[in-house]
Amino acid sequence: MTEGEFVGKKVLITGAAGGLGSALVNVFADGGASLVLCDRSTELLRDVSWPVHAFDLLDAASVEAAAGDILDRHGAPDIVVNNAGWTRAETVAALTPENIASEITLNLTGVATFSSALIPAMSARGSGAFVFVSSVNSISHFGNPAYAAAKSGINAFSRSIAVECGRKGIRSNVVCPGSIRTPAWAHRLEKDPGIMDKLQRLYPLGRIVEAQEVAEAVAFLASARASGITGTVLPVDGGVSAGMLPFIDDILGGS
Repeated sequence: MTEGEFVGKKVLITGAAGGLGSALVNVFADGGASLVLCDRSTELLRDVSWPVHAFDLLDAASVEAAAGDILDRHGAPDIVVNNAGWTRAETVAALTPENIASEITLNLTGVATFSSALIPAMSARGSGAFVFVSSVNSISHFGNPAYAAAKSGINAFSRSIAVECGRKGIRSNVVCPGSIRTPAWAHRLEKDPGIMDKLQRLYPLGRIVEAQEVAEAVAFLASARASGITGTVLPVDGGVSAGMLPFIDDILGGS
């Protein structure tokens, strides 16, 4: 990241209290941005000095009210990083009508509703950038089917913004992280403390990516350095979506 490249820019980050959210906050703050931070509770961000807004992506009225309040208090953001998301239904067998609806609403419908409420003001100004944090699950199947479906929808929604709003000065791109060691992995580690060693074997880099690496990719796509890039989907995944390394090792006799 170029020092000071976000000075004078208003950057809105959702899911700002999480593991990746915290890394995003640090990267943009280090770049000199003026931040607006969002999460489902202000208590999760009580120690920060930036303006904080709380809303529930499962509640359409809450999402729309928060977007309106943000525009009223801070004006149109220059950059919107849609990072908030969550999943627990890990296999097809675990799906129920309730958790399908919940994960689609949280990871797609709520995000699209929030973004759509911001687009008119950003378009009227004639500039702006969206970066959506999707997942490698939207590219290839690694479980969490409802979440994967929602994230695939996010990829498509971002492309729609890129195509329909580009002449209004709006860019929109997606970053697809692989596995990141954040609190989201706590429930899996409780079941299997050795799961990270198993996980790393799947990755061509021999490790999972760090939250900082994902945050740097988001910052690049949001920055003026990426001024000609829109409508793209960028995996930041240690190579896991490029191919199946265990197939090379176990079937073809090693790499």
